[in-house]
Amino acid sequence: MTTTALAPAALSTADRLARALADPSAVWPGGRPDGGRAWPQSLAGGASGIALLHIERARTGHGDWDTAHTWLATAVHGDISAAANANLYFGAPALAFITHRAASASSRYLRLLEGLDAATCTVTRNRLVAAHQRTDRAERPPMEEFDLIQGLCGLAAYHLSRHPHHEITRAVLAYLARLTEPLPDLAELPPWWMNVAPTGAPHADYPGGHGNFGLAHGIGSVLSVLSLALLRGLTVPGTVEAVERICAWSDQWRQGDETAPWWPGHISMQQATDNHVRSDLRPRPSWCYGVSGTARAQQLAGLALRDPVRVQAAENAILAALRDPLQLGKLPEIGLCHGMAGLLHAAWRMATATGNTEITAELPRLANRLITALDQYNHNPELLDGAAGAALALHSLGTGSAPPPHWDTFLAQA
Repeated sequence: MTTTALAPAALSTADRLARALADPSAVWPGGRPDGGRAWPQSLAGGASGIALLHIERARTGHGDWDTAHTWLATAVHGDISAAANANLYFGAPALAFITHRAASASSRYLRLLEGLDAATCTVTRNRLVAAHQRTDRAERPPMEEFDLIQGLCGLAAYHLSRHPHHEITRAVLAYLARLTEPLPDLAELPPWWMNVAPTGAPHADYPGGHGNFGLAHGIGSVLSVLSLALLRGLTVPGTVEAVERICAWSDQWRQGDETAPWWPGHISMQQATDNHVRSDLRPRPSWCYGVSGTARAQQLAGLALRDPVRVQAAENAILAALRDPLQLGKLPEIGLCHGMAGLLHAAWRMATATGNTEITAELPRLANRLITALDQYNHNPELLDGAAGAALALHSLGTGSAPPPHWDTFLAQA
């Protein structure tokens, strides 16, 4: 089956999932989420994420604005967090992101967006002050300072999408570039090395902390966002050098061979000391830590640096995963973060970026796996690991277009 022939099946599945997620009171019979990741302001698990699905469908003529409005109203209901813990995935920045998607197609939401954007700029400025003070002290960064989900990389992704030439965008990109500059007396490890475990907290299994390659919590998201800035013509001083530093580190730890390269999800101090990563530590091909994320980041870097060898290595990496039944078998889940939807969307992004027909040829098989899994039983409704995210991946594959600003900004994909 070709991708053209697959489009109706992808769209019909996305339509079915969206219909099941049309009414907030049916998704959450109690009338509202029960807290935690399903809090309304949460992009990952709450109303904000499901609103993004309906906004994207309305923007592309496959859904209606009334449904999108209902979900957006549910997401913004109540007190909106603009505290220190607000980020791309929660609070004012998450709501600003989805409202920007809506406002770019409807002037109805411009006033709401102005208020949310102002709050997000304030959050970003406050976070930047703390980050630069930490850097001035030559201390290693905590995960929540810079990562995509909790930190400044996620905020940078939002600002790059919302207003690429705003002073706050240049300021946060300059911080990401500074993050890669060597710290005094700590040059034996990269400056983004964290003194915590991959959970973000100290742990006895990681006495020397860890280095993180991932898109969710590691330097991979910084590589993607800085590369996207370069591809959009933003020449913030130090950006090219920062991308080159991250690439040099990822090249040092790249595993496999030219036909099937891969990168660790993270490395421990012991692995760094031994200069060795065991092959059984290869992460599954997910977005958060695996090749779905790391290969796309490498492709973007190669395109930004005009390095065709890097682009080819990245595309070989995703292609090898798509063709390996053992790797595909490690993704039984449906979601964008941990499952098949994340791999499908990254592969589609990579194929369309360079017109890679070999990757394109593998998309129908993976899409059919995802559609089959979605048909088998009911799923969590959320965006990051559930039905809403899978629907968006299938929607993009089926429509074949993603006009800017992109819904997948929160994945550091575009």
